[in-house]
Amino acid sequence: MNKKNKRLFSLEKKLHSLLANGVKNKVFTGAAAAVAFGKPRERKNYISTFGKVDLMQGSRGVDINTFFDLASLTKPFATTLAVLCLIKDKKIDINEKLSSLLRVNVGADKKNITLQQILSHSAGFKDHENYYEILEKKSEKQSYEDVIELIINEPLVYTPGTNNIYSDLGYILLGKIVEEKSGQFLDVYVREKIMKPLGLENGIFYCPLKNKSKKNKPGIFAATEDCSWRKKILRGEVHDDNCYAVGGVAGHAGLFGDITSVLKLTTFILDQLQGRAHHPNYNTSDIQYFLKRQTEVENSTWALGFDTPSKKESSGGKYITKESIGHLGFTGTSFWIDPYKELVMVLLSNRVHPQRDNIKIRNFRPLFHDEVLRNLLHETD
Repeated sequence: MNKKNKRLFSLEKKLHSLLANGVKNKVFTGAAAAVAFGKPRERKNYISTFGKVDLMQGSRGVDINTFFDLASLTKPFATTLAVLCLIKDKKIDINEKLSSLLRVNVGADKKNITLQQILSHSAGFKDHENYYEILEKKSEKQSYEDVIELIINEPLVYTPGTNNIYSDLGYILLGKIVEEKSGQFLDVYVREKIMKPLGLENGIFYCPLKNKSKKNKPGIFAATEDCSWRKKILRGEVHDDNCYAVGGVAGHAGLFGDITSVLKLTTFILDQLQGRAHHPNYNTSDIQYFLKRQTEVENSTWALGFDTPSKKESSGGKYITKESIGHLGFTGTSFWIDPYKELVMVLLSNRVHPQRDNIKIRNFRPLFHDEVLRNLLHETD
């Protein structure tokens, strides 16, 4: 066995062991992991799956066809890429202000917030609000309009451009902006403009509540929470409560995806970052700008729609380079792209099954990434 094959075999064993230990230690009931490394011609891909889609006796095992709720990976994969499409079509501008981006009246405290500030989580919005508790009894269409109004009327928690707070609220607004500027529903726009040209429309998609997909069968979607207010185990139905309240499609959450498709999209983004891949509906130069860490706010880790490693205790572990980009999802999903090492790492899991208070994923993520790099690139402490 040559050196490259030995390295791959070692990685295969390690990933299988890591996922098995994750299930054993109840980090999740099931997970899928993927690694891509090398430039396109010599690139090696490896995918490992382990565990069950839920805790029910006799349930189906996770495989490469299992769909996971991607949660906040929706922000970079759907909303941010959709904004890039609108920029190419000259329907919006990165420096455009909120007062001209939305059709609703925007107060004096928010009218000068820029698109760039919303994308980089520096717009002044709080992190989260349980709007679903207010919207529960309203219709889907009215709920969406109501939540936009609630966010617009929400007091800012800091002056825009002076701080960073990771915010779902800003991305809910971005989802609405995409719809208004494109003239299409967000899920349709994402499917047609972003995913379809890459052949990913059946691998990464929204599941609108009003149009249940025939794929929404037990065993194909990994289960998420046993939801106390929806009175059921969620499967093929978005976990995020606010997204559910507006119909399952929003700018901050709602995407589902399988491991093969997420790996394909993230390796495509890596190749765009390196200038060797091009999407027909947005400019490579624009996404390269988006993937640079923003400097408006001191010590911010945020690029536009994507995160970069924190100096201490990054979820990407201690070996990824500072040029890396990634994102986390509440349900137990994540990806990191390291352009310096020509490396992509994806982890999809259902750590919120059966309850969201399971936080063991916080320790598992950096361990996962460290072990990948130790085995693949022979990094040492």
